[in-house]
Amino acid sequence: MFELTVWKNGIAHKVSFEQAAFLDAILEQAGFSRPHPCGGHGNCGKCAVELSGAVSEPNEQEMLAGKRLSCQALVLGDATVVLPDEELSMRIETETGAGSYVLSPMPGTVGAAVDIGTTTVAVKVFDLKTGDCLGTAAALNPQTSEAADVMGRIEAAMNGSLSLLQAQVTDCIASLLEQAGKSWDMPDFLVITGNTTMLYLLTGRNPESLSHAPFLAETLFDTDMEFSGSQAYLPPCMNAFVGADITCAVLASEMCRSDKISLLCDIGTNGEIALWKDGVLYVTSTAAGPAFEGAGISCGCGSVTGAIDKVWLEQGELRIHTIGEKHPVGICGSGLIDAIACGLQSSQIDETGALEEDDFPLAQDVVIQQKDIRAVQLAKAAIAAGIETLLETAETSAEEIETLYITGGFGSHLDVASAVEIGLLPPGIESRTVVLGNAALAGAARVLLNQGEKGELQRIAGLSRHVNLGGNPSFNEKYIDHMILGKDF
Repeated sequence: MFELTVWKNGIAHKVSFEQAAFLDAILEQAGFSRPHPCGGHGNCGKCAVELSGAVSEPNEQEMLAGKRLSCQALVLGDATVVLPDEELSMRIETETGAGSYVLSPMPGTVGAAVDIGTTTVAVKVFDLKTGDCLGTAAALNPQTSEAADVMGRIEAAMNGSLSLLQAQVTDCIASLLEQAGKSWDMPDFLVITGNTTMLYLLTGRNPESLSHAPFLAETLFDTDMEFSGSQAYLPPCMNAFVGADITCAVLASEMCRSDKISLLCDIGTNGEIALWKDGVLYVTSTAAGPAFEGAGISCGCGSVTGAIDKVWLEQGELRIHTIGEKHPVGICGSGLIDAIACGLQSSQIDETGALEEDDFPLAQDVVIQQKDIRAVQLAKAAIAAGIETLLETAETSAEEIETLYITGGFGSHLDVASAVEIGLLPPGIESRTVVLGNAALAGAARVLLNQGEKGELQRIAGLSRHVNLGGNPSFNEKYIDHMILGKDF
C-alpha cells in the first residue's frame, strides 16, 4: 500500500493507493478532480501541479514551467502533490434580458429553472404561486474535469465514464438547488434545459449516436423525467447539436413571434446559431472550441476574480480591466477578443494573425502568444462562417438582419465592437444587437411559470430547419476565408 500526500489550501490530506497509477486517477478517486479542457490528452496544461517522490521520469509533454501535468504523470509509490488553492470565485451569467410572462405555472408550490451549460450550470428557484424568484445559484460544470467540450464528454462517456458524468451533473444541480432555495425543500417541479449532449448525460443515455456521422440523436427530448423525487420537464432539442438550450433561448427572445429577420448567436465552446426568416428558423452549430472560454489559452482562465475581461487603447496606450479590479491572474474570453482587436488597431497583430513581437504583453505575467491568436482565429472563423452559411441558405444578407440576439455567458460580456473588429460578427451590427444574458435559463423559467409556453417551444422546434455544416463546401470555403482577422461578411 502506498500513500499520496495531497496539499491543498495549506492542509495535508493522506490518500492511499495499492499500485502504480496516473496521478489524475488517484486524485479523482479521493475527490480532488483537476480540470481537463483537453480531455486529459496533455495538450492544455491546465492540470499542472507540483509533484515529488516516487514518480516516473517525465518526458517533455508532461512538463509545464517545472510542474507535472496530472493527466500524464505516473505515481509509482509514496509521493507528495501540491494542488492550487481553491479556484477564485467565478462570474457566471444567471441574469436574463428576456421579457415578461403570463403567470400560469407548472404544478406545485416551488419550482426551479435549470440550465446545464457545457462550462457552467445555473439555477433559479421560484415561488410558483407568485412568480417571485426565491434565489439563484451557479457553478462550474464539474464535468469539465473530464473534458472541456461536448465531443470530449461524449468520448469520456463512451470510454466508461457515463455514470460518473451523470452523477457529477446530478449532484451539482442538487447542490445548487439547495443553495438557491435556502430554507425550501426540493422544488416540486423543474424545467431543465441544456444542449443535446448535456441532456443525454443527465439522463444517463449512451451518446454513441452523437459521436459519428450522420450525428443523429436517438431522442430530441420534449419529455418528462423524475429528478431526486421531483417531476422535471426537458424541453425539445432541434438537432443532435442544436439543443434545448437554443430552443429556450429562441423562446426568450420572442424572435419567432415577429415577421422581422433576426439572428441569435450563442457564442461559446459550441457555437449555436439560429436565423429567423419568412416563417423558417434556420439553425446550425459549429465547433468553436474552448478558446472563447479561456481554455487552451496560455494565460487563459474563466471569468474569475482577477481575470482581464476588458482591454482597450487610450491615447495609443493599452489599458486593462480585471474582474473585481484585482491583480491580473489571467485573461478570460471577452478580454481576449478585446486584446486581439487592440492588437489589430495598433498594428501589433496583422490580419493574418501574426504577432509583430514574440508575444503581446497585457500585464505582468499575462501575455498573449502566437498560438493563442491562432486558437481565436479558428474559433472566430467557425462562428463567422456558420453565420454566413445560414445567411446564404436563407437567401438574405447581414444588412437585412433587424436584430442580433447575443446569448450565453461569454456573449453577455462580449464587446460587440471588438467582435466586429476581428471579424467575428458582421460590420455595422452593433446598433442592432440585443444582449439577452442567459437566455436558455430565461426560456426555461418562462415555461416553468407559464405552461402555455411549452406549446410555443414545440412550435419553435417544429419550425426549425437544420443546416449541416459538415462536409458543406460553401462552409469550408468561408471558414478558410474567415481565418483572416477583420474579414468582412
